[in-house]
Amino acid sequence: MKRVLVTGGAGFIGSHLCTRLVNEGNDVICLDNFFTGAKRNVMHLIGNPRFELVRHDVINPFHAEVDEIYNLACPASPVHYQYNAIKTIKTSVMGAINMLGLAKRVNAKILQASTSEVYGDPIVHPQKESYWGNVNPIGIRSCYDEGKRCAESLFMDYHRQNGVRIKIIRIFNTYGPNMHPNDGRVVSNFIVQALNNRDITLYGDGSQTRSFQYVDDLVEGMARLMATDDSVIGPVNVGNPNEFTIKELAEKVVKITGSSSKFVYRDLPSDDPKQRQPDISYAKKILDWKPVVELNEGLKLTVDYFRNLD
Repeated sequence: MKRVLVTGGAGFIGSHLCTRLVNEGNDVICLDNFFTGAKRNVMHLIGNPRFELVRHDVINPFHAEVDEIYNLACPASPVHYQYNAIKTIKTSVMGAINMLGLAKRVNAKILQASTSEVYGDPIVHPQKESYWGNVNPIGIRSCYDEGKRCAESLFMDYHRQNGVRIKIIRIFNTYGPNMHPNDGRVVSNFIVQALNNRDITLYGDGSQTRSFQYVDDLVEGMARLMATDDSVIGPVNVGNPNEFTIKELAEKVVKITGSSSKFVYRDLPSDDPKQRQPDISYAKKILDWKPVVELNEGLKLTVDYFRNLD
């Protein structure tokens, strides 16, 4: 049994991670300021003696005796992270500093939930961990992109300078139950629009590509990375290498939901990546990990969640 701190633990990904950690017999402290997280995501854990929910913002220091830290706290959808760009970059940077300081004090192993957005609008395809990225440092997405890049830098510097035991995971597009219905991400957008038979909004001509991984696959990758010895630091890409156009995704959602929605087209947002696909050869080698949930299966599970959402 370990004592584990999960920041952003009531969010989409964090709630699934907390559930897994509790089910494995660990004591879990779930930290969240509920900007994008929701108590309903962890309601099934409240009352469990192994689970503790704390309202806290990682911009402020937090003190606890823990063995492991998963640092997930940060709004991750464009709608949310652009709502308050300064708050977003403070969460990434100051949150990393505070959690790394805690890990240093208590000698905890700490995992940073980074993102494929560190690659920006890539000119290398698919993206390997060795690719430095193509990011606009002053664009409307830079609060998130550069915040996560700075957090990775802080993790490496705390490791090199202070010997903090770190892990860095780069998360590619992830979907599944507990997604916020109004988070602006493409999967949740399409499902909500389709279930209400509203027009489905495609930006550009819908030919831009993404690779979608189901949340259970991601949580498995995170757990495997945390369990590696101290010689494995990362960054490690974790995502599904099966690439689809945004229009193909919309067509799948319409078919699964049985919707009468029609497609409407809007201008492509500024700095929106044209393509995104992970090279996961390193994760396969070092973690013996690969995704097992295919898009059709995962979409059906996610649609069922949204159908039953109040």
